[in-house]
Amino acid sequence: MLFRMIRGALFRQKSKMLLIAFTIALGASLATGMLNVMLDVGDKVNEELKTYGANIVVKPKASSLLSDIYSVSDSASSSLNTAYLREDELGKIKTIFWTYNIKDFAPFLDTSVRLGGGTEAEMVGTWFRHHLDLPTGESLDAGVTSLRSWWDLTDGRWIDEADEDALHEIMLGKELAAQAGLKAGQTVNVAGSEGEETVTVVGIYDAGGDEDMQIYAPLDLVQLLSGRENKVASIEVSAITTPDNELSRRAALNPAALSSTDYETWYCTAYVSAICYQIQEVITDSVASAVRRVAEGEGAILNKTQLLMILITALSLIGASLGISNLVTAGVMERSQELGLLKAIGARDSQITGVVVTEILVTALVGGVIGYFMGFGFAQMIGHSVFNASIEMKPLVIPIVAGLIILMAMAGCVPAIRMVLRLRPAEVLHGGH
Repeated sequence: MLFRMIRGALFRQKSKMLLIAFTIALGASLATGMLNVMLDVGDKVNEELKTYGANIVVKPKASSLLSDIYSVSDSASSSLNTAYLREDELGKIKTIFWTYNIKDFAPFLDTSVRLGGGTEAEMVGTWFRHHLDLPTGESLDAGVTSLRSWWDLTDGRWIDEADEDALHEIMLGKELAAQAGLKAGQTVNVAGSEGEETVTVVGIYDAGGDEDMQIYAPLDLVQLLSGRENKVASIEVSAITTPDNELSRRAALNPAALSSTDYETWYCTAYVSAICYQIQEVITDSVASAVRRVAEGEGAILNKTQLLMILITALSLIGASLGISNLVTAGVMERSQELGLLKAIGARDSQITGVVVTEILVTALVGGVIGYFMGFGFAQMIGHSVFNASIEMKPLVIPIVAGLIILMAMAGCVPAIRMVLRLRPAEVLHGGH
């Protein structure tokens, strides 16, 4: 009997039920899309932000201590530094627990040189696109070509380390190039403390900072000119991280003070402090620290993005609930005589309410299934248009969306249920109100 009543109501009010299903589908699609993007957006946002530089710097312990004691800048402490990291240990960075979160890294070593025309400048040795065979048997290409992707090449090209002549190639900042009167393609003698080499200027770059008065060269060349074989002064690391919270801030101060449970949670979460700690474990006598402005900026952007998506989802569900409420209430008003008759022949309020709720839940099921697949397509549109990548389908979203649909449908039924409870058979059946 109940089934026949529900089926009859669904078919007699096809237009209203279709509108309710459509309203639920819209709400469910937006909720599905936003939740899938929100749960996947962390990595996508971090991937985008990685194009703007490193968020971790690794230095020798002695160099870091010198900077802390005398409060000197990185560049100043570099000139005073006599401690170095070992180049042959750099591959160990990709052996830590969070190896797949390390997107790129590059070593740096600077020395003072004199160009052939007498101009003195700072030469920075680094990797450009350096091929590295890892202890794990894997290989990767790392270097400043991607870490400094925002640099504008005004003339020439990046140094190609696969080229046999790469050891004798350099790149100049635009201000230094203008001062020395050099252009891409020209050769020049470069004299360091331990020798002199003839090199070719292959590129002029515009970094928009102090780098515009520097020379960038292969690390091997700077090591040769300064007599510091297998040594690097610092390493910049670009890693995908989780925004800091109270646990990560306590761990950054003193990991040893954490309880065993907190320590395990912290160590196995991609906090920037946890990644720094693990890098220090594999690089001898090193101190790894976060570039706070970058790390905190990433966390703030991610939190604001997720908050915006939650607000959009909440507002869409509230709007859908209001739409459902109007449609269900209108449907109950149209069926007031039918419901009044049911009451008159002995039907209880709970039974009539159950019929109305069941009708809406059946409609919500249809609209929810359609809305879920619409929402996943919506998420892919956002992913490809904003992040140029697909959004992963998160299984966690299914029960969340199902719960939200039920909540949305029940909230929309409340005014109609109140109307059913206040319905008086005598007044309805005799045309009164």
